[in-house]
Amino acid sequence: MTELKNDTLLRALLRQPTDYTPIWIMRQAGRYLPEYRKVRSQAGDFMSLCQNPELACEVTLQPLRRFALDAAILFSDILTIPDAMGRGLYFSEGEGPRFERPVRSPADISALAVPDMGSDLRYVTDAVSLIRRELDGKVPLIGFSGSPWTLATYMVEGGSSKNFSRTKAMLVEESAAAHQLLSVLADSVVEYLNAQIAAGAQAIMVFDTWGGALSPALYQEFSLNYMTRIVDNLTREADGRTVPIVLFTKNAGPRLAQMADSGCDALGVDWTTDLQDARLYTGDRVALQGNLDPALLAAGPEVIKAEAEKVLSSYGDGPGHVFNLGHGITPDINPDHLGVLVEHVHRASQRAG
Repeated sequence: MTELKNDTLLRALLRQPTDYTPIWIMRQAGRYLPEYRKVRSQAGDFMSLCQNPELACEVTLQPLRRFALDAAILFSDILTIPDAMGRGLYFSEGEGPRFERPVRSPADISALAVPDMGSDLRYVTDAVSLIRRELDGKVPLIGFSGSPWTLATYMVEGGSSKNFSRTKAMLVEESAAAHQLLSVLADSVVEYLNAQIAAGAQAIMVFDTWGGALSPALYQEFSLNYMTRIVDNLTREADGRTVPIVLFTKNAGPRLAQMADSGCDALGVDWTTDLQDARLYTGDRVALQGNLDPALLAAGPEVIKAEAEKVLSSYGDGPGHVFNLGHGITPDINPDHLGVLVEHVHRASQRAG
């Protein structure tokens, strides 16, 4: 593989010294970019875009042509695994992802199997290989998956949900079935992410978008335990380098302390927790990624700069910070505002050599 020219992100995720704070943005390839919207229109629909390695590569690289970001992240969707399990994923206008065949009974769960990475999800690993080749060592490539709990919520609810009533009821009424579902999902995520690493992903992120909706006890049993199992079974070295693992639970708060025990290298932090507090929760055992409120990118350039400096100040001195938003960038954001943020984070965080 081509030598990596900018490894700042990888070093920061491993809490090694860096010359500046690296930055990448969740959903950095997305609808806020007009060039993305053009390719999305050409693809016909969202999943057709995800399943075309050449188009997925193109939209992955688009933000790097505009901004001096320190990483690329694979363009895909968190629901690729349940889709490959035959649940009939589709997207309804204004409603988000839906499944034609939700998982509602122990019999439904028993019928599930780990997808074949070489056929069912080959389009993802093909995209990873192509992106890695096209990056030509410019910056590292991040691979990702949804967490078992987050994937399960979509599969059981049949799509997005406000209160996850069906899924939570399953946890307490049919806990054995719930564990069976989460187990097959965890095994699938392990194979999926290891396939991405084998194809060229240089860091990995697990998105536990809905973990914060669980009570502390249910979170430990049904979300974090399965993410820990994933961390334990991931390939941790490729191309002679450590492959850092990032876990992200939205609205984690004090649960960051438990998450730091998982064996991961870094934790994503949303904007509801100050990075200073996150460092206290985790005892500086892991790197932290975050955590500007995405909505603040709608403000003017000077406000964006000031808010970015608050995030940098909240983390404070020492290695181990990757600047990011607290969640994904939204479609209404002016791309120029992201350019202001990226440039300012690099400039404001420069450290003496």
